[in-house]
Amino acid sequence: MKRIYVIPTIVLALTALVYGSTSLKSPGATPVGTVPLHVVVTAEPHRGDEVPPISREDVIVTVGKERAPVTDWFPYQGSRAGLEFFVLLDDATYTSLGAQLEDLRRFILAQPPTTAIGVGYMRDGTVDIVQNLTTEHAQAAKAIRLPMGYIGAMASPYLSIGDLIKRWPESQNRRELLVISDGIDRFGGVGPANPYVETAVEQAERAGVIIYAIYATGVGHYGHSFWRFNWGQNYLSEVASETGGEAYFQGFDTPISFTPFLEDLARRLNHQYHLEFGAKPEKKAGFQKLRLKTEVSNVELVAADKVYVPAQPE
Repeated sequence: MKRIYVIPTIVLALTALVYGSTSLKSPGATPVGTVPLHVVVTAEPHRGDEVPPISREDVIVTVGKERAPVTDWFPYQGSRAGLEFFVLLDDATYTSLGAQLEDLRRFILAQPPTTAIGVGYMRDGTVDIVQNLTTEHAQAAKAIRLPMGYIGAMASPYLSIGDLIKRWPESQNRRELLVISDGIDRFGGVGPANPYVETAVEQAERAGVIIYAIYATGVGHYGHSFWRFNWGQNYLSEVASETGGEAYFQGFDTPISFTPFLEDLARRLNHQYHLEFGAKPEKKAGFQKLRLKTEVSNVELVAADKVYVPAQPE
């Protein structure tokens, strides 16, 4: 199994009773001269499956070149476990996905009741939402169908991702999505610095949406061109890694089974943190680089690589 841009997931200390002594202080006030921001953070061990407990004091945040004070840190568990999760399938994908779609249905049915799941199909730069977000997981699983194997006039999965994000209401819950596509931008073309890919990344980062992706072979000449589907995988890697998710590949063919990827994804969703911090604004609003670090051994923290910081008030 080949993975590109591995995006870790966060495991959290629930209570000192379960994980040992862990400091979980109440949220702090945002320091004067900063603006409050928050991101979803994930973590995974460098070795093995166990992640040690991580407290607020263990997290080091840098925004731009400035150290940012951490004001809140808690696990998305219990009453705070709410998750809105969309599954987006590309209608330009081959129709021979029967077994893999069963894997996807099982994944949906296995999600906890705190997760609301929606299903949509990417086509012509938009998303046809066939199932709105629902905690009735059997209903969401039933909405999964084979892709049409259709290439539209505006066949860019990145335009479709942006379309969903613009239509997705803000929420106190986490917002994450899984894209199943070959990643090829048939509307904007292929090559470095694709503007539609970059725009989709910025839309997701500004909205706090984490993107995961599974590569599946597309139809038509583009789907059979090594040069083009190599760029497709690069693009999927880019949107996943930069938003704090992960892209899953197995060569340049649709994986025989999605199960190993979906199991890894489920582990990540089950172990995530809310991180709140104060960022120093600049004269103009814009994106600033976000870096996370912890001295807790055998663990890596990962989130979106940029955050949008409002302008300094006049």
